[in-house]
Amino acid sequence: MTWDSAMNDEAMERIELKIAFLESAVQDLSDTVYRQQREIEALQSQLAVSQRLLEALKSDLPPQTAEDERPPHY
Repeated sequence: MTWDSAMNDEAMERIELKIAFLESAVQDLSDTVYRQQREIEALQSQLAVSQRLLEALKSDLPPQTAEDERPPHY
């Protein structure tokens, strides 16, 4: 093996290691994005339920009059 061949082998091994690391990092990021998307969907569902509940509670309240409002200095 010549000096150039040894350097090429070392360079190739470094490149292969970097590619393996990058593939692992990409997979980790993909898993994280997938998990976060699932969490976002669950939170959106919970928010929709909360909004419907709030609207239902608002509709059950008696209408407010001007006398019920607080003065602006409060």
